Amino acid sequence: MANPLELYDVTIIGGGPAGMYSAFYSGMRDLKTKLIEAKEELGGRMLIYPEKMIWDVGGFAPVVCEQLITQLAHQATIFDPTVVFGQQITGLERQEDGTYVLLAESGERHWTRTLILALGRGILKMAKLEIEGAERYEITNLHYTVQELEPFRGKRVLISGGGNSAVDWANELEPIASSVTVVHRRDQFGGHEKNIERMRSSSVDVRTPYALTQLSSGNGETIDEVTVSHIDTGDTAQLEVDAIVVNHGLQSDFTGIKEWGLDMDDWNVFASSKLETNLPGIFAAGDFAEYPSKVNLIAGAFSDAVLAVNSAKLYMDPEAPRVAYVSSHNDRFKQKNRELGVIEE
Repeated sequence: MANPLELYDVTIIGGGPAGMYSAFYSGMRDLKTKLIEAKEELGGRMLIYPEKMIWDVGGFAPVVCEQLITQLAHQATIFDPTVVFGQQITGLERQEDGTYVLLAESGERHWTRTLILALGRGILKMAKLEIEGAERYEITNLHYTVQELEPFRGKRVLISGGGNSAVDWANELEPIASSVTVVHRRDQFGGHEKNIERMRSSSVDVRTPYALTQLSSGNGETIDEVTVSHIDTGDTAQLEVDAIVVNHGLQSDFTGIKEWGLDMDDWNVFASSKLETNLPGIFAAGDFAEYPSKVNLIAGAFSDAVLAVNSAKLYMDPEAPRVAYVSSHNDRFKQKNRELGVIEE
């Protein structure tokens, strides 16, 4: 049995938007909270596109992703949860008293009454370009993410891929690059319809169904020309480029979590409308959670977090209020308001 000083009410695995908001809302519910993140910083998948403009979060229209991460991270720590970085959770043991022990890959142990899985898509790695010798250009002008827009100003940019990020990067780079070409193996693109329509109606040169098949370099250090091939006919075209951005999807690793007995597929755990998983005291939020009315937006992750925390609270104390009081009537914010100089009636 755990030392009571080490036992947390709620432990959240994952520091993306769902995990960060879970930490905040858990504080609103006066729960002893721990957040564990495998990386050394909060942000989750949002860290892949820090300069992307995000339009669909309530109250922020638009907001640079990096700024949103900063705001969410600040909000997550308002009630002083314990935050642990650099630990990848792989093991789970249920104790006789119904509490859990979480086992980190590095050997650390964490005790908790309930668990919220905000794993996103797991430990993510970019799918690499499958062209021999491509890796040598990763230090020059072959990119797997867009960390900053300015380095692409005035350049001829080719984007290979058709997912959300490929479409978003095309739209973000189109105003500042000298040209943007998007090559995708299928005629259909992933992502939000409005963003796809914006890309197709702009100066972006969209080529489908094509694939990037060859890289050419005059100096052996940077790519200056590529060959793209039509998927059906095999016809080829040569394009001069200054930079290539590859978005061929993400490879996910959930480590030992798939061995816990959760009802899940390759990407998601199946949850109830209250974000309960099939294991007692374990809940889910964000991209990792799948249920019939799921909303795959950052805003949906916030709602998931609230539902998961409320379910965790009621699991521990069935007589507790069903939800937290709103912030304007929540005692936990009275001192915070005084610190901000807010005079309450």
